[in-house]
Amino acid sequence: MRKSRSVDFRLYLITDRKLVTREAPLVTAVQQALKGGVTAVQLREKDLETRELLRLAYSMKKLTARFGAKLFINDRFDIALAVGAEGVHLTQNSIPVEAVRKTVKKGLLIGVSTHSLREAKEAEKGGADFITLGPVYKTPSKLKYGKPVGINTLRKVACSVNIPVFAIGGIKSGRIREVVNAGAAGAAMISEIFKTDNIRNKAETVISITEETEAGRD
Repeated sequence: MRKSRSVDFRLYLITDRKLVTREAPLVTAVQQALKGGVTAVQLREKDLETRELLRLAYSMKKLTARFGAKLFINDRFDIALAVGAEGVHLTQNSIPVEAVRKTVKKGLLIGVSTHSLREAKEAEKGGADFITLGPVYKTPSKLKYGKPVGINTLRKVACSVNIPVFAIGGIKSGRIREVVNAGAAGAAMISEIFKTDNIRNKAETVISITEETEAGRD
């Protein structure tokens, strides 16, 4: 895996407003994560209508800009461009990565969700800047994707592509060292951050473990 100046984060935070309480709405929860050192946020609220998603994206961009963090919009590269986000994150059901890359040129970073070595290689060939791979471990939210790919597949993919790979799916604090030692650039997390009582502290802990493990691996 080559290191990328643009993909310089280790914790890739993915939003799910349904996991936060009314007392801590999504923007407030993300702000706490940013205070904890998060530098990359993917806005992933698939059930929102376009105008509502656009309003939330503007709010999120204003927030991430204050902290110097990168904002990625799930699937909607049109909204990413509209709000001045740093990137877009594509799924296997999105417009193909090569079509998005042709449209946005170098205007956006592109992340792609993958679930196998074949998909990982296709994403890299199409122009992705980084990928997520998973689910690495069993997790209820990823059951629709089938059995976990496992740590060995993560290791194989990380050794086979030249772009950063972020492990996703069942990634808890105690598993950070394992995925980083397998070659992952870091982890993509949702519930591990948003379901904790202290989002800021959890983010700090995860980032610290990731950086320490990577330093030890080097």
